[in-house]
Order: sequence, then C-alpha cells, then structure tokens
Amino acid sequence: MLRRRSFLLIATVAIAIVAVACGSAASNDAGDGTAPPDSTAEPESPADLARRFGSDWSTDFSKFSIDFNDLLSGGPGKDGIPAIDNPQFVSIAEADDFLAGREPVIALELNGDARAYPIQILIWHEIANDTVGGVPVTVTFCPLCNSAIVFEREFGGVVYDFGVSGLLRKSDLVMFDRQTESWWQQFTGEAIVGELTGTLLDIVPTSIVSWDDFKATHPDGQVLSRDTGFNRRYGQNPYAGYDTIGGNPFLFRGDLDGRLPPVERVAAVELNGETVAYPFSLLEEQIVVHDTVGGEPIVVFFQPGTASALNNTFIADSRDVGATGVFRPEAAGRTLTFRADGEEIIDNETGSRWNVLGKAVDGSLAGEELSPIVHGAHFWFAWAAFQPDTRIYQG
Repeated sequence: MLRRRSFLLIATVAIAIVAVACGSAASNDAGDGTAPPDSTAEPESPADLARRFGSDWSTDFSKFSIDFNDLLSGGPGKDGIPAIDNPQFVSIAEADDFLAGREPVIALELNGDARAYPIQILIWHEIANDTVGGVPVTVTFCPLCNSAIVFEREFGGVVYDFGVSGLLRKSDLVMFDRQTESWWQQFTGEAIVGELTGTLLDIVPTSIVSWDDFKATHPDGQVLSRDTGFNRRYGQNPYAGYDTIGGNPFLFRGDLDGRLPPVERVAAVELNGETVAYPFSLLEEQIVVHDTVGGEPIVVFFQPGTASALNNTFIADSRDVGATGVFRPEAAGRTLTFRADGEEIIDNETGSRWNVLGKAVDGSLAGEELSPIVHGAHFWFAWAAFQPDTRIYQG
C-alpha cells in the first residue's frame, strides 16, 4: 500500500502535520507569519516577545536560555492539541478490544503500578498528566521526533500540570506548565523560557513496546482508556509515512547530522556525561549489545514485533520496527552476560530467557527483573540535534 502511494505520501504527511503535529502547522522561518527577526537587531523586549507569541501567555519573557528565533509556532496554538488531564484506565481484557498485538504502547511501572499508554491515543494529545505508584508524572510523546519521555512533575513541593504550547524547537514539542506558564523542551525536560528557566525535570525509565509484550509482562496492568473526553480517530496515524520520508524532517531548522539517516530510530542513552546512540538497524542484527557508557556497564536488548506509530494510516497495519530496552546487567545479586539465541535473549550464567522489558520469563531466574536505564527510541536527527557529540555504536 505504501509503495503505491509513495508519490503522494510527502504531500499527505505535510497536510497532516499542518493539522496536528506537535502543536504546529507549516510555517516560515519565523513561525509567526513574518520574516525572521534580524539577528543583528536589538534584542526583543519581554513586551515585544509577549506580542510575538500571543497575548494569552502570562510567561515571564525576561527569563530564557534559548534563542527565540529557534522557536516555530503553528496553527493550533496554546492547548490547541489538548493534553489529557484526567486520564481514565481500563483492564487488559478491555484494552484487547481496541489494541492489536503489535501496536506500540509506552510501558511505565512505578512502585508496582504498571500502566500502558497506547501511542494510538497519545499521538493525538502528546501529553498525559497522571499519578503512577503515588508519583505525579507527565507522559509525553512528540510524533515528529518519535520521542516518548516520562517526567516526574513534582518539584519544590509543587505538582505541575503540563500542556502543549503550540511551539516547536528543533522539531520537538515545547510544553508549558500551567502554574507559571514557563516553557519546557520535551526532549531534555528543561525549562527554556519563563520563571522556571534552567529547571530540569527528572526522567523516569520507560520504553515503547508492543501491546503483546506489555500485557505478557504486566497481566494485571492498567491501560489508558480511549474515554478521554475528546473525539479523535484513535487507532489512525495522522502522520502516515512520516518515518519513511527522506531528506529534512518537517519543521526542523538546523544542520542534519549525516552519520545516520534522519529518521533512523536509535536507542539513545546518556550516562555520566557520555551519550551513545544504538541504531535499530544494527540492534536488529545483534539482538543483544553489551557496552560501557559513562564508566558503567549496560546491556541493550532488541526484540522484533512492535509496529511503527508513524508508518501506515492504521497503526495496527504498520511495519515492524521492533522495540528496545536498556538495563544494568545485574539481577539476583549477580552480574549477568547475555547472548542472542535467534530472536531470544538468554543469560549465559543460568540459561534463563528474558524479554525486552528486562524480565526473566523462563529458567531459574524467572520473575527476576533488571534495573532499567533511561533511554529513548528517538529519531536520529532529533537525538543528534540535542546531543551533537554523541557516539554511534558501531558493533
């Protein structure tokens, strides 16, 4: 199907992105319907910035850490893409009615509370404010970067609620908190404009995995319901073909890092100041990778069977891109080494079998779990834009 539509695909995706992408519509370089401001001119005053970005912001524009010219604004505007502020959940059995086995979900477990956030829902909302295992969190997904990131949203004794600003920077979602209306970069979790500029949100380990993998690992887990209070085409992908397009990603300003194709997925890791990208194309061949990052040993798992959220019109019919997990290779008080046996992941010490969520599913260590390390399954162009000094794992 995709092959037959290939010549129409770019136009179709462009129209879709105008309608829904990360709070964005196609825009010129300035993003506000005018020519880009002259970089040699006097800096804009807070009043000028307030006028430029809309009078409905109460953001403190006197505090910022970025070049405002890097921001692109789009049609939907502030809250034009509605965050989910009162998420409802259903059981595994109920979710089977609307989720196919290969469909991607964001898997999150905190303090024994396991929840799945289907991409088929979040692709239309991009943010869900929730409390999981007693921890207030914000679950986010930026379709243009394929970045699924979960943040703790309580700091300084305040629980913050996040929404979609309608702005992009480096093609990435810019969030805002409703308490101070500071603006936050989704990719880094850093406040970049406003009262809280410089504040960093803590990132919670999570993975994009298939619905089958989640429910096999967490049979008693909860699943974000389609009962969001909004009428959306859940199950459909408004960015059909986006991850097969060559050339520049949409709404990205800057130089692309040509070491990998722009929309190659990478398992991206940062530890102790070192950043590494593990291309999915390589992981698909090796299944298991042992490495040292920032002086710490890690293991990266790859497992086929997870559909792309950004490929076909219907996510359930999209191509298999697989899923990844990154862990400390220790369980049951011992250090483990792993190998691939076909598509299976086996530890050499006990012969136990493990899944992509780091749980032993068979063997003497069945039930044991590896400690997850924060990682993302991002598009390469986005990871490289924010982490230009990253090392690419070569095998």
